[in-house]
Amino acid sequence: MPRVPRGSESGTDAPYRPSGRASPVVPRRYAERVRVLVVVNPRATATTERGRDVLAHALGGTAELQIERTSNRGHAAALACRAMRDGMDAVVALGGDGTVNEVVNGLLTDGVHDRVPALGIVPAGSTNVFARALGLPNDAIEATGVLLDAVRERRTRGVSIGRADDRWFIFAAGVGFDAAVIARVERERSRGHRSTAALYARAGLREFFAADRRHPLLRLELPDGTTHRGIHMAIVANADPWTYLGDRALRATPQASFAHGLDVYGRTRMGTAGVVYALGQMTRRTPKLAGRSAMLLHDLPGFILHADEPVMLQVDGDLIGPRREVTFRSVPDAIRIMI
Repeated sequence: MPRVPRGSESGTDAPYRPSGRASPVVPRRYAERVRVLVVVNPRATATTERGRDVLAHALGGTAELQIERTSNRGHAAALACRAMRDGMDAVVALGGDGTVNEVVNGLLTDGVHDRVPALGIVPAGSTNVFARALGLPNDAIEATGVLLDAVRERRTRGVSIGRADDRWFIFAAGVGFDAAVIARVERERSRGHRSTAALYARAGLREFFAADRRHPLLRLELPDGTTHRGIHMAIVANADPWTYLGDRALRATPQASFAHGLDVYGRTRMGTAGVVYALGQMTRRTPKLAGRSAMLLHDLPGFILHADEPVMLQVDGDLIGPRREVTFRSVPDAIRIMI
């Protein structure tokens, strides 16, 4: 059995350290004029010219502003990486969770260090899980007001985020069923179908009844050698909720927090009645999820998920592809949010 790697913000082989409590909101010392890059995804669901104009006008009075539009997958990460290496003070992601994920991966190209720019978020996607988990308004104009106050007051909040192998994720990753659903959705989108809640629901039903629900493929190995076996699917969360179905939050890991390590929800049985019951529980304020059919682990610094054969991996709703092994770890205070 391979050794569980020890976590490190910079990629070095340093010991795990506990996440601790939430970092306080603290001001950062900037130059008189803050240098801000705004990364705009023009294809995001709620992105409009008016929204961009409002943001530019609001920030223009207090910051030295640069606006860049993304043109392809990976462009937001490249822009954020360049901003980090050029010594920008902040990078604002105007888009959905995918845009924020790319920006974070670009900012942390060289690992966690003191010169990583702060992250601002103006949610403009269809779901905006990360922004909503942070308590930001799910409206681009209102969120711009929060961002403007944070810039004026030079106010940031440090949050922990996760890594799946070499990919950073901001709120959740999935191995198995939910990633396979995203793979189905991606195939439908490639055929011209729009990404909607109905499309995800159809893909979920088709994947559920097509999948092998008798033979679990996953096992989870903790740093101390403890192994949990017989897992069909795993949701690895850095925040609560896991996702949204329309305006309704789905809470697979209700204790997950940016102040702690990673939480894991794993299904050990995939019977129809049990899964329907679990989905119903996830819509409650205080869901009851752990039991004979599911496991729930809280505040883990890191672990490895092994698979008997390749299974799908997704991070923040972005399909990565099939994996037989994924190393997860939590990195405390990895990014500073302007909030």
